[in-house]
Amino acid sequence: MSTLPPCPKCNSEYTYEDGAQLICPECAHEWTTGGETEVAADDTAKKDSVGNVLQDGDTITVIKDLKVKGTSLVVKVGTKVKNIRLCDGDHDIDCKIDGIGPMKLKSEFVRKV
Repeated sequence: MSTLPPCPKCNSEYTYEDGAQLICPECAHEWTTGGETEVAADDTAKKDSVGNVLQDGDTITVIKDLKVKGTSLVVKVGTKVKNIRLCDGDHDIDCKIDGIGPMKLKSEFVRKV
């Protein structure tokens, strides 16, 4: 008799182990036992391009030329941005850049100063 838990998505009892992961053959959902809370804790910490943890109010530097969508403006490499705010979503930094105005940035294109 299998002691593996049922699938959390479809409740199928036919789950099987593949290394450290559990897999459901009916809905193809993959998960680990007990590790989901650790993954959620890591997702809440926003990190810059080199792995430094970002917080509200930090000062960052842009590490790549970024075109501003819908305009001919470009945020140049080395642009300093002060007093950032972290938010949820794909673009997880909300800030105001001098000469451009309010915008959202991805944390993968910035470095903490």
